[in-house]
Amino acid sequence: MNTPIHITVQTSYIAAQSRPDIQRFVYSYTITITNHSDTNVQLISRHWRIKDANDNLQEVKGLGVVGEQPRLAPGASYTYTSGAILETETGMMEGSYQMRRDDGSTFDTPIPLFALVPPHAMH
Repeated sequence: MNTPIHITVQTSYIAAQSRPDIQRFVYSYTITITNHSDTNVQLISRHWRIKDANDNLQEVKGLGVVGEQPRLAPGASYTYTSGAILETETGMMEGSYQMRRDDGSTFDTPIPLFALVPPHAMH
């Protein structure tokens, strides 16, 4: 049984919290998860792969997102904002969420690759 979960991402460079002089670049990302299936689903855990421009990889795994394990009814969406700190000005993130249906079955939903790029570096 395939459960379509749609994920959108918006990123923002946080200049006020970044310190380029000490290789600290701060980003926020806002994710919206929409349940396009015909069954309830709950986000159980997350797995992130964050890579900076030097190919340094951070992997982050944990329960829920921002301290929550949201349950989404069919057609419902959940939006949250979190952040990442890089040692280079640009980077990339991707990952997956583990979701659970009401019947107890679980599945992974991929989080598509997205870039962390400050506005002045975009072409």
